[in-house]
Amino acid sequence: MDSVELLLHPVRLRIVQTFLGDRTLTTSELSAELDDIPPGSLYRHVARMVDAEVLEIVAERRIRGTIERTYRLRLTAAQITPEQLATMSTEDHRRAFTAFVAGLLADFDRYLERDEIDYVRDGVGYRVAGMWLDDAEFIEFIEDLSRVVAPRLANGPAPGRVRRTVRTFHIPAGPDPTPEPPATDERE
Repeated sequence: MDSVELLLHPVRLRIVQTFLGDRTLTTSELSAELDDIPPGSLYRHVARMVDAEVLEIVAERRIRGTIERTYRLRLTAAQITPEQLATMSTEDHRRAFTAFVAGLLADFDRYLERDEIDYVRDGVGYRVAGMWLDDAEFIEFIEDLSRVVAPRLANGPAPGRVRRTVRTFHIPAGPDPTPEPPATDERE
């Protein structure tokens, strides 16, 4: 199974997203976080991801006659390469985007289920912004954003740190990317 097919499955994509932030989890911990997925199904998906080397076993311990494994995401194996991206069908992209949006909704639903919610304190936000950028300005924007985000991806768990999910989406906003020239007052 190629990595596109492996990663575009909605359950496996949720597993990948749960491991983001350099987390290590046992299947029990993973099952507690993804409690809407039947354990047998979750274990099968984890095994498939281990076989594909997307998840690696970082520890094992014996508990009551069984082996409990702790897993970590191999981030380099959990990404779709630019070459693979270029060969994805429209339906593949639709499935990937649907999984992206479903993950976003699930994350927000989990946040809303908390006993105490404070959007400002918790740093929760969502926003849509429109920008007029030519291709060079857009590339510069993406590079600037990467410079801000990249060093923080290396942060590990520490006292006072909270694992936060940041999702981005960029798309041309309409069929005609060229703005109309401003109207002039003919009386001038």
